[in-house]
Amino acid sequence: MPQVTDVTDDGVPDALPPFAELVLDLTERIPPGRVMTYGDVAEYLGQGGPRQVGRVMALYGGSVPWWRVIRADGRFLPGHEHRALAHYSEEGTPLRELADPPRVDLGRARWDGRENSPNAAHGRD
Repeated sequence: MPQVTDVTDDGVPDALPPFAELVLDLTERIPPGRVMTYGDVAEYLGQGGPRQVGRVMALYGGSVPWWRVIRADGRFLPGHEHRALAHYSEEGTPLRELADPPRVDLGRARWDGRENSPNAAHGRD
């Protein structure tokens, strides 16, 4: 688990919020080549919603494989498309390359959070 902290106004480190810890821990567990949507993460955790997960990723996600948590339409994170595409290519993440712009193929890349689920072997649902 990454040890990310905020700094308070008086310069004293502040602990990572509990919800952020849960989101970041789950993000680290997503296997290479697989993804979860912001909503999937919230549903798996049983708290928050897609916007709250997105906020955590925006504030603290740089220390985890952020490219594995995506929008529900499969589009890449705006402003980070090239970096995300490089990670997807390296990990073999299934893409819908005919889409303009390309998107993650959620039907093949989505991970349900179970370590040994039948769809955990990426690209073979």
